[in-house]
Amino acid sequence: MLADAAALRARLRHVYWIGGGSGAGKSVIARRVAARCGLRLYATDDVMPDHASRCAPADCPFLREFAAMDMDERWVNRSPETMLETFHWFRGEGFGLIVDDLLRLPAEPGVIVEGFRLLPRLVQPLLAEPGHALWLLPAPGFRRAAFASRGSLWKIAGKTSDPERALSNLLERDRMFTERLREETERLELRAIDVDTTVTEDGLDELVRETFGL
Repeated sequence: MLADAAALRARLRHVYWIGGGSGAGKSVIARRVAARCGLRLYATDDVMPDHASRCAPADCPFLREFAAMDMDERWVNRSPETMLETFHWFRGEGFGLIVDDLLRLPAEPGVIVEGFRLLPRLVQPLLAEPGHALWLLPAPGFRRAAFASRGSLWKIAGKTSDPERALSNLLERDRMFTERLREETERLELRAIDVDTTVTEDGLDELVRETFGL
């Protein structure tokens, strides 16, 4: 088993991981760094529909439960705490499919994988180099401003019967998820970067490349 883990880490040595909370700028920074450094980009958000269809029911019970709910059941009628604890991607469901995809990619020129699905406890055992992973932790005000600037602030909440409550629930769930990432990165001694209005894209780009040694 230990030999298998070491072999997997060796096969993923060319991968750089950018996780973090929603609205932290992961996608923007990953695109910038990949373009600047000539790396391949793998965005986990883009493959969520494919992974949802491929995930076996026995491996993804929370996903199946979520898929059966209507919008109010998902975002209005449950507490943010329940939403956090039962959201399938936050539980790590389908993470193995991310790894399978990465293993099929060529090792050259290297790849940056980004997305909120990259949970520290799941990524850490795959790291040959601890410095090949980091998490961006957005302040609540930064997250809300980021969603508003993208025009996506009400994208989900607006499909419910109570958009104000749904948005409040979503933002609180995401705040708690970000704090969970903070606790997990600290416990596992992984790199995390706080993102707020004082952080520029150029500054964050530089921090990420410095962490990765690029």
